[in-house]
Amino acid sequence: MKILLIGHSIIDHFDESGNEISKPGGIFYSALGILSLAGAEDEIYLLTCRNEKSFHLFKKLYSKANLTFINEVEKMPEVLLKISGFGEREETYKNLSSQLSIDKVKDWNQFNGILINMITGFDISLDQLKTTRKNFNGTIYFDVHTLSRGVGANMEREFRPIPQIREWLSNIDILQCNENELKTIVQDKDEFNCAKEIFQFGPQIIIITKGEKGVQTFFLENREIKSLFLKAEQVDATNKIGCGDIFGAVFFYSYISTRDVNKSLRYANKAGAMAAAKNLTTKREIRLND
Repeated sequence: MKILLIGHSIIDHFDESGNEISKPGGIFYSALGILSLAGAEDEIYLLTCRNEKSFHLFKKLYSKANLTFINEVEKMPEVLLKISGFGEREETYKNLSSQLSIDKVKDWNQFNGILINMITGFDISLDQLKTTRKNFNGTIYFDVHTLSRGVGANMEREFRPIPQIREWLSNIDILQCNENELKTIVQDKDEFNCAKEIFQFGPQIIIITKGEKGVQTFFLENREIKSLFLKAEQVDATNKIGCGDIFGAVFFYSYISTRDVNKSLRYANKAGAMAAAKNLTTKREIRLND
């Protein structure tokens, strides 16, 4: 298979035992999830950003992907993450990048699937998504991520209703969000009725991640709304960074391989748990035949 991943690469800064640590982030985790499963016959393409100064953080993993469509930038986007307990993390950005250029992609239908992760919320524009949809007949997976947050005066990111959300939804097939992000898509409704409204605009599958509680999925089958809930696997959760990104990437790879929502959700749930326990450290730790 050929799979295209779209999203900003980010340098994450966060406090670890009183010291500020800088690590690769953003679409890095989506790439980590898919490359953990990819076989020798698969080709994973990255449409992201890089610069020479900081590429050493990403190079080991990205060397396993096809970088034909990568954007060279003067400064990488960076984010200061503040994490406490199991609540939403605080995000403060600097060097917030503009949209990635998609102009290098000439044949969209060479791909079996496209995963778009709105890491910064500015990864691609709505018009770019429309261009992608117009020229691509396959499955588009869309992680709403920071599209759900506006930008404050000091570059802090706060939740707000997503502008033109119906147009975003009408150009994707699979939607991923967490519980707070869902409230920026549809307001004042329970999850089933949120899903019912979202399905009116185009998506066929909706995935709502719930951290340590598990994951809720709604999908259309013969025009009926089906639902599936999985409890989170029990692990000693010591990490909250990148778990949802890895979850989404594993679900997507499995789904476009099998078209089986149930099986794909189970693989993704396991992958998310492994990431939360900091066990996902090598390329072959997740296998579709586990």
